[in-house]
Amino acid sequence: MEIVLKAVFLTGAAALALGGAIAAVPVAAQDAATGQASAKAQAAVPSNILLADWSGPYDGVPPFDKATPQMFPEALQFAIDEQRREVLAIADNPAAATFENTVEALDKSGQRLDRVLSVFGVMTSNMATPEYQALDKEWSPKLSAAYDEIILNPKLFQRVKAVYAARETSGLDAKQQRLVTRLYDQFVRRGANLNEEQKKQLSAYNQQLAEKFATFSEKVLADESTYITATEAELAGVPDDVKAAAASAAKERSLPEGSYAIVNTRSAVDPVLTFADNRALREKVWKAFVNRGDNGDANDTNALIADIVKLRADRAKLLGFENHAEWRMQDTMAGTPAEAQELMMRVWPAAIARVKEEVADQQAVADKLGHNITIEPWDYRYYQEKVRKERYDLSQEEIKPYFALDNIIEASYWAAGELYGLDFKEITGTVPTWHPDIRVYSVTDRKTGDQIGVFYRDDFARTGKRSGAWATTYRSHAGLLGDEIVLGSNNNNFVKPAPGEPVLISLDDAETLFHEFGHAIHYFLSDVHYPSFGGTPRDFVEYPSQVNENWLMTPAVLSKFAKHYKTGEAMPQALIDKIEKAQTFNQGFATTEYLSSALVDMALHTDADGVVDPDTFERETLAKLGMPEELVMRHRLPHFNHLFSSDSYSAGYYSYLWSETMDADTWAAFEETGNVWDKATAERFKATLLSTGNETDRAEAYRAFRGRDPDVNALLKKRGFPTN
Repeated sequence: MEIVLKAVFLTGAAALALGGAIAAVPVAAQDAATGQASAKAQAAVPSNILLADWSGPYDGVPPFDKATPQMFPEALQFAIDEQRREVLAIADNPAAATFENTVEALDKSGQRLDRVLSVFGVMTSNMATPEYQALDKEWSPKLSAAYDEIILNPKLFQRVKAVYAARETSGLDAKQQRLVTRLYDQFVRRGANLNEEQKKQLSAYNQQLAEKFATFSEKVLADESTYITATEAELAGVPDDVKAAAASAAKERSLPEGSYAIVNTRSAVDPVLTFADNRALREKVWKAFVNRGDNGDANDTNALIADIVKLRADRAKLLGFENHAEWRMQDTMAGTPAEAQELMMRVWPAAIARVKEEVADQQAVADKLGHNITIEPWDYRYYQEKVRKERYDLSQEEIKPYFALDNIIEASYWAAGELYGLDFKEITGTVPTWHPDIRVYSVTDRKTGDQIGVFYRDDFARTGKRSGAWATTYRSHAGLLGDEIVLGSNNNNFVKPAPGEPVLISLDDAETLFHEFGHAIHYFLSDVHYPSFGGTPRDFVEYPSQVNENWLMTPAVLSKFAKHYKTGEAMPQALIDKIEKAQTFNQGFATTEYLSSALVDMALHTDADGVVDPDTFERETLAKLGMPEELVMRHRLPHFNHLFSSDSYSAGYYSYLWSETMDADTWAAFEETGNVWDKATAERFKATLLSTGNETDRAEAYRAFRGRDPDVNALLKKRGFPTN
């Protein structure tokens, strides 16, 4: 579950190499002293729809349906060149540097490139044909070089430095001073103080990394496009809707009639691991899934990861940091690897202790059933489901009939309306999309009727779409630019059934849907003036989405939307009671598989030399941590897209736990009112945390909401672990 948000000063695809982004506007740079537009920023725009201003309703929408691979080289090059002219006009401005002609001007530069990259990002993430993969690999280093050129421009940095030096004496308000300080810090952190030889080396590192990120994504996607075949007999125990989806996948791949294909993605694999009685099939499916990128073939990523980790370590050293994690965590709430590690290690012992209990329970069930086995990783989900059934008289299959996808989507919209006054109306067919499966919604303010945004839903897995779930913005709210209507999407990978079959999702899938929709709520409610305040620290950005998960299982949502897909009857109270009773069930597994990934990420990126063999490093680090042998990391290094498809989540996967600490404590604030739909608390949450972007320090904003720092005991209690 991931967020792709516009963040700090560098546009969309800069995240490939630099891990940050903003929205900006393609205007000729203007001399604040004379008011004259610089001729350097003017150039005739080619007749390429990707370069045109977005047209149509809602202040213009992306031409997703018109994009072809052949359009992008011209569009990317022109947009890069235009941004260069805009930035050089700022750097070469003969007038003294001011907030308006330097900082604001930078915040307005590069908007055309940002628009091109918004479409390009969809094509390389949601529609990744070989042509788009080749473009990604070719243009990622070029984009990295273009952004380095901005950061490493000495004349531009001197102007930023001058505005920074005068920030407290030049009449700037608090937000403007924060903007200047953050911009100056970013320039310094990204190498503006290096000498010319060092700058060349830094840019070389960034370009090499950008190319390797694209290659990593390509290799992982190739392994996720493979599949395991199975027969009807081998799928004994697997629910009918899962088998129907596997049959549909087989048909799509032109396999013989009666075949089943289990595609190598989490959404297809997990149900088989949970329900298939055939242990040999479970083992085969599990091994294919956990060994993505680790098979010693053309798609093996180990050498690539070793290169990336070494380049990151060398870059950090060049920039004056002890290691990559120290560099990456400069602009986070945690601040240092030690702070993140301390939180993780407060939770880790309780998590692995709970796993031991869970494995013992599973082994007891297996023994009782006469299964002469010892619990292995491919058995965990299967026997945990049997323990759930035995202990709570509850099965995931008992829940799924009440979780029709369309109903849960409507539930998420209804909850957003009740809490924040957002209304969603489907407008599919009225704006361009990138695939026939995409559904589109108009977002308005319930009180005023004002248009707030346009929301795109890409819910189903397909060949060429990367795995996982993520949220993206294509245009963010920014008062400085006059951008009022937000354009954004949620992207999931639910298994699409055969035509005519119901789309039923699991409780985990429903939580994922509410999670990603929490990101959407965050960006639709954002109300900032300066584009660079639209993003937030990596360890804050998952917080609003994790808070939003809490409303899924409330009685109000379940009574209205958890309807049986055949009978239309509401979920029985007895079933709701069983779900609530089992709320902390399997938290050992869930916490350990996630937290092991975060701990290995941090260990990898605090290695000062960066010389590692990924498989050996993973194995040895987990052994030191006492990782239970009955499960593996949620994301093993060879396919850990969060870490190796960009810098974005590197040394940052801990952020989910950091955010969840605030999430659990925030939910407690709602519960303390006696009504989790309390309008006053929702309004305060919106006003202090959701709408403010990064206009104020996020820790201070949290304290303004809660009256104190978050309490980690709320997290431990929520997961059913002993509190400290």
